[in-house]
Amino acid sequence: MIRTRRAAAAALATGTALLLSLVPASASADARPGGAPEDRVTRYLHSIRDRPAELRAFFEALPKGGDLHNHLAGAASTELLLQIAVDEGLCIDRATSTAAFAPCAEGSRPAADTLTDEDFRLQVIRAWSMQDFVPGAESGHDHFFATFGKFGPASWTHPGRLLAEVADSAAGQHQSYLETMLTPASDAAAALAARVGFDSDFEALRQKLLADDGLGQVVRTAIAEADATEAEYRTTSHCDGPGAAPGCALTVRFISQASRASTPARVFTQLLVGMELARQDPRFVAVNLVQPEDAPAALENYRLQMQMLDYLHGVYPEAHITLHAGELVPGLVKPEDLRFHIREAVVTGHAERIGHGVDLAYEDDPQELLRLLADRHVAVEVPLTSNAQILGVSGPEHPFPRYRAAHVPVALATDDPGVSRGDITMEYQRAALTYDLDYPALRDLARASLEYAFLPGRSLWADRDGYRPAAECAGDEPGTDHPSAACAALLAGSPKAELEWQQECGFRTFEAGIPRRRP
Repeated sequence: MIRTRRAAAAALATGTALLLSLVPASASADARPGGAPEDRVTRYLHSIRDRPAELRAFFEALPKGGDLHNHLAGAASTELLLQIAVDEGLCIDRATSTAAFAPCAEGSRPAADTLTDEDFRLQVIRAWSMQDFVPGAESGHDHFFATFGKFGPASWTHPGRLLAEVADSAAGQHQSYLETMLTPASDAAAALAARVGFDSDFEALRQKLLADDGLGQVVRTAIAEADATEAEYRTTSHCDGPGAAPGCALTVRFISQASRASTPARVFTQLLVGMELARQDPRFVAVNLVQPEDAPAALENYRLQMQMLDYLHGVYPEAHITLHAGELVPGLVKPEDLRFHIREAVVTGHAERIGHGVDLAYEDDPQELLRLLADRHVAVEVPLTSNAQILGVSGPEHPFPRYRAAHVPVALATDDPGVSRGDITMEYQRAALTYDLDYPALRDLARASLEYAFLPGRSLWADRDGYRPAAECAGDEPGTDHPSAACAALLAGSPKAELEWQQECGFRTFEAGIPRRRP
């Protein structure tokens, strides 16, 4: 599912053509036709800051690498979830807008009523997303997380349809890679955890879960579910025939999520399933912990869960770990709960990336923590929109510029764009306008999203900090159509380097499409 250079160039040409069509003949990008592309693109970006249509076209056409922090259920549009609810004959509670399987109980209506009753439809969309949300009796945090319980059954029945839409959206916005989170074999893992129970001796607990092929059966169920999801996705998107959807060109990988607010037995079991999947199935690349970090069980068991990961990392060193950490603010939890989550995720939990990291300033010795993250090249997955909606943190209060100033790698992400009613283009535009980013900064954010992706193979870059090409490609201009033989061999043997090279091709096409000032 890797996009070819020709397909990437064609898609970018379409995007830049749209961009050019929106630019007045007198628009300024560069007074010097021979100016450096980086300077020219930056000047153009500054010139359109007050022109919304041109800004949208610019950021949509910008190559944006990968989305490394994406929850499949929360990424699908509310409209698609509602259509699935109609197709499956689900019912929706009149008061809470919570979906349920038929038959409809008293006080609920068929989801099909949303097709004819516009007020009911709008009520459901508002309940299942952040559309028109205004904080009041309910906080943004509570409303955001409550949506998952409300649309739940609509997101369970057709994950392949969700993936098809999410992949199309990413590809249409010039992304080439997606890591999306899901819960593999959720029911089977929960049943195994309940049967085995918890043991604080993690090796003994793992052996109990492995006994009598208990875990093996759960893993096979998870693989079968992934097969079905992929098949539905490919059928929905016509990937194996004429008229393939744009998302078919996307490289997609799964991250196994564990429910941190569950019992220790269930959390350990889900993490173990994820580790086994990473060992057995290349589609699964990592594990993560999800659900609100401030949930009582999540707070109570935070250090225990990091210890679980410490043990499992020793048994499954090939499995990557990325963790939600620091998705907290003062007032949401006790002050002492703000002091260690990010550090523990990295030091004990072996996180190679962290998601959110918003409470940085409240961690013990944040400056030293920044040095630790930078030295270890721990990337931070930053979804600016959900941070604003859930935590009320944005602008100068957000640690985004502090991470960048400390040379901590940062990748912009969507989190739950269906719930947020946003997309990756909005994340890049929000970052650029809020923090006055120039084009080289935007380009490096996109580069980081592939450099820190959990893709196999060597990187195109010898230097992650300055994006200096590897020795084989040192004599090449990244993104040219004809790399040297040594560079071509590196690309052929590395899915990561191949995607990174394709992105460099995309940058060259994008830069060439930016208009110049007429002499």
